[in-house]
Amino acid sequence: MKIYTTAAAFALILAQISCATHTTAPVPGAKTYAEISVKEGGSWTGRKYAGGTFKNVQEHTIDPRHTDHSFDIRYEGPGWESNLIAYRLYLDWRNAIDIFGKTTEKIILPEVGQDGFDSYHLKQDWGSDILKVGKGVGLGSISRIVNNEMYRFESVDKTTVKVHNAAKSSGVDIFYKGWKTLNDKINVNASLSIFPDERFTKYSFTPSAPVSGICTGIVKVKNSEYWEKTDAAGNWGYIATFGNQSMFDDALGMVLFYEKSTAAEVKAGPFDHLVIFKPTTKPITYYFLATWEKEAHGITTKAEFEAYINNKLTELNSKNKL
Repeated sequence: MKIYTTAAAFALILAQISCATHTTAPVPGAKTYAEISVKEGGSWTGRKYAGGTFKNVQEHTIDPRHTDHSFDIRYEGPGWESNLIAYRLYLDWRNAIDIFGKTTEKIILPEVGQDGFDSYHLKQDWGSDILKVGKGVGLGSISRIVNNEMYRFESVDKTTVKVHNAAKSSGVDIFYKGWKTLNDKINVNASLSIFPDERFTKYSFTPSAPVSGICTGIVKVKNSEYWEKTDAAGNWGYIATFGNQSMFDDALGMVLFYEKSTAAEVKAGPFDHLVIFKPTTKPITYYFLATWEKEAHGITTKAEFEAYINNKLTELNSKNKL
């Protein structure tokens, strides 16, 4: 087995994470927020956590017993939101990103899942979980594909997450130490950020070794139309879907913007529309966003959605950033 390490660099990053655990709350008046909420005061029975109460913390290293539906993390991982939309990441072997559609522009994550572990699958005053992730990556998370076989995060030595909130942005940093797929074992450091009055998440990740097949994408959902767009003169392209593909069969649009120079291939995977990256140890940055028709200023047609994301693509190709 090949072991790739950047011990000094990773140690430096981890050293920057405070050893103390701090409560977090939205910055007063801010339009963005990120959080992770874990249970305290209960106990593990096998791979399930029973009892206890949720407490927001600034950082968290997942327990080796943690898996999907362990009930020790509120809505199963960190969440981040703007005034327009919210996202969450399953902090387990799935490593998928899900979407919380919002019917309000208020900060909503502090109340999600407080009245029952998965109550957010039902319609709430603030909105709902709107994406069926299934076996896919959801929207914009990373995985690995080799010979059309998807490899998730089933084997990771240590996963640590840290959230940050400021007046002009919020986000999540994730440190995957010892991610093993096939005969490769690497570290990956990822950073996700969201901004006021925007739907997009900026995702940057750095692998410790140039492993082939690291990818991201958009989960395939029935009742959706898929398309791609690139501009020969621009540095960026996108893949997108639109249709009545939400959990409630109403209009949901999803798009992923990628820098063409970093992409090895755009292809259909077993469960997702994928962008596969070239092997590298340099940071890779991309953007993703979703729109839901039930938002306060919802996008209801493909024509509206396409115009919206084409404007974002033009902005990327002119500025090289959003």
